[in-house]
Amino acid sequence: MHSTTIICNCKQVTFGMVEEAMHHHDDLNDVVQLFEEVQKETHCSTGCGGCHDKILDAIADLLHQR
Repeated sequence: MHSTTIICNCKQVTFGMVEEAMHHHDDLNDVVQLFEEVQKETHCSTGCGGCHDKILDAIADLLHQR
């Protein structure tokens, strides 16, 4: 996925913004907690919620790259 790809339309959150938010957290073992932290930082999935799975997929992709 490209860093400018929008994955949360309501809040205009890009893949790159999710990646940046993840860099601020050391504990990458708990995906649910990581999702919540990314959500707090980017406000993704707080509008209609339709991007929830896309955000989790982005987090999984980024964790796999590490």
